[in-house]
Amino acid sequence: AQRLYGAVRYAVFNGGKRIRPLLCYGGACAVGEVDENTAKIAASIEMMHAYSLIHDDLPSMDDDDLRRGKPTVHKAYDEATAILVGDGLQALAFEWIVDTPDLTPLQQVQLVKLLSKSVGFDGMVGGQAMDIAAEGQSLAPVELAQVHARKTGALIEASVVAGAICANATDAQQASLNTFAQRIGLAFQVMDDVLDVTATSEELGKTAGKDIDSEKSTYVASMGIEGARDYTETLLSEAIDALNEFGDAASELKQLGHLMVHRSF
Repeated sequence: AQRLYGAVRYAVFNGGKRIRPLLCYGGACAVGEVDENTAKIAASIEMMHAYSLIHDDLPSMDDDDLRRGKPTVHKAYDEATAILVGDGLQALAFEWIVDTPDLTPLQQVQLVKLLSKSVGFDGMVGGQAMDIAAEGQSLAPVELAQVHARKTGALIEASVVAGAICANATDAQQASLNTFAQRIGLAFQVMDDVLDVTATSEELGKTAGKDIDSEKSTYVASMGIEGARDYTETLLSEAIDALNEFGDAASELKQLGHLMVHRSF
């Protein structure tokens, strides 16, 4: 058990930008206030994200040795431990959601449904399967968008909307925030494709050039580096426009949107 919990701490507290928890906070700020409920849900989302990274790095998946500049969990420990840590973090994320006494039962159910769908067959898992199936193929941008809307975008969308649910957002507010999250999530992935070929492994904290080596379809392969950069700017503009109704309350989300596209190391 001590080795397992050591691996859990290694996986969760090994750095990272914490973008998804910040998006959760931003979603809450846009419609209300941040409180302890928001913090707990944001932590749940980060646990879910950590689980996805651990499993994504496994030899049977992306087979990567580096994550955030450090050995991946299966390299630092072993493959069985990495699988168990990922499984446990996924379960713990849902446990934390339902262990929030200040949220109503309806809010808890909404959050469980939102997060489970974002990482399931219609979300991250489905997207990863599509991504694996597309290796060695040349997908058009519209097809790539379908892959990344599930693989990466779904949890990003869930992060923003989860914060909004904690702050008692209306259905209309959730819809606007979902539009923002869809656009910024796709922009984030397109920029990932650009950085995979323009940044170093040290800057990225993971293996550079991995997409090319794996013969994965990318936006850079489809539209070129400059075309992909231009596309991120279009998506960013559309994302920011979706926040107009929130005024200054959405300033945190707007700043995060810009940071997700215009990244500095």
